[in-house]
Amino acid sequence: MSDGEAGDTVVRRERFAGGPAREFLSSMGFDARLFAADLAVDRAHVVMLAERDIVSEADASAILGALDDVEDAGFDALPDGEDVHEAIETAVIERVGPEGGRMHTARSRNDEVAACLRYEYRAALLDAIETVVEAREALCDVAEAERETVMPGYTHLQPAQPTTVAHWALSYEAALARDTERLLDAYERTNRSPLGAAAFAGTPFEIDRERTADLLGFDAVLSNSMDAVSARDFLVEGSAAFAGLATTLAGLAEDVVVFANKGLVELSDDYSSTSSIMPQKKNPDTLELVRSVAGDATGGLQALLSTLKGLPRAYNRDLQNASPHAWRVADAVTDAVDVAAGAVATAEWPAEALESAAGEGFSTATGVADLLAMHGLPFRTAHEVVATAAERGADVDAVADAYADVTGDDLTARVAREDVAAALDPTASVESRGSAGGPAPDALAASLAASLERLESDAAVAGERAEALESAAATLSAEVSRYA
Repeated sequence: MSDGEAGDTVVRRERFAGGPAREFLSSMGFDARLFAADLAVDRAHVVMLAERDIVSEADASAILGALDDVEDAGFDALPDGEDVHEAIETAVIERVGPEGGRMHTARSRNDEVAACLRYEYRAALLDAIETVVEAREALCDVAEAERETVMPGYTHLQPAQPTTVAHWALSYEAALARDTERLLDAYERTNRSPLGAAAFAGTPFEIDRERTADLLGFDAVLSNSMDAVSARDFLVEGSAAFAGLATTLAGLAEDVVVFANKGLVELSDDYSSTSSIMPQKKNPDTLELVRSVAGDATGGLQALLSTLKGLPRAYNRDLQNASPHAWRVADAVTDAVDVAAGAVATAEWPAEALESAAGEGFSTATGVADLLAMHGLPFRTAHEVVATAAERGADVDAVADAYADVTGDDLTARVAREDVAAALDPTASVESRGSAGGPAPDALAASLAASLERLESDAAVAGERAEALESAAATLSAEVSRYA
């Protein structure tokens, strides 16, 4: 390169080095969470370059040593830059001179950024998975402790049928189990390496993409280099899973807020607050905030989708503004899981108040209709009998009178009065509902056993994922120590 050409290059660099656009382009405000990820990606890439004889062992040693210094100094000590990736490279060059720039051989910031995002986002997913598993365990503990605690069940917020606290708790454990599955699916598609795709068209250097993937704990390599740097669908999938999880939590939170309003649950003071002016108040504030997170999550997902909509291949700077939406969603929902689980786990369930409320609004009516149908009366006729009885009173006499009016026969010719009395009792009503998944003791015990088995399996899967990442990190550290 001639002196004139070198001068032109410097001028061009200085032209884009300052001005108001520089701050507008910078992502440093969001990049602190990518600091450790970028250091890992840099180390894996440099180790691979040295192994492939693309950079010398001496240069690799100097670069890796400088990266250690950068890590020790911390994110706040980085020089100014458009992003954390550029700032780290600048800090390395400041320490070892121009040879430090060899760390960027055979890659672009495009594949570097994509690798860092996936590296960090999988950690957020795994943290959420582990937190949800713990929440499910808390719900199973509630179910075990309250398996015989009868409570009212509602449809349309009206008394519907008696159930148990255990049955209610396991209903949310089942929903959270599906949320866990979705998060695990998102993890699988996140944990794939884009590193080595370069800007989008690959590189002429003879790199080993599988090697860097292994060193970073990725399960696979994204095969198409253009797709590798462009794809942010893993953020969409993860954010959608988080939004679904937040919706599950919102339902649980709403239930507990309503129960607290009716005096059917007593929240711990740690998950409540009082009024600044009304000293008698005990407000379920934490669960109200949990309920609101569903709006934050769906809004973040919509913002992410809107940012990504219609982008051409391959890299566009719009992508810089995509990931903050995903981080906010992941952080907010994971925190909400922890709070919701803690609120339910520490709550007290007043058995007498719950059992009393369980019989309100003739909630055992369906059980009486079922009893008549089980003794040969067509269910629609039984339904009419009990509907008529509901207008007269929720007792055996009302049922007998309604039966006579609707059928023209004597109730006792079909079923004993004591059996009707038992069907009217909330506890007996619950005990009669022994179909799979129901609240009766045997059915509930089977459901709880299935939940615990599923919980153990998911916890094991999450543990395996965490161990795989720890193993990869240990391998990377050992390989770095050979040079640094």
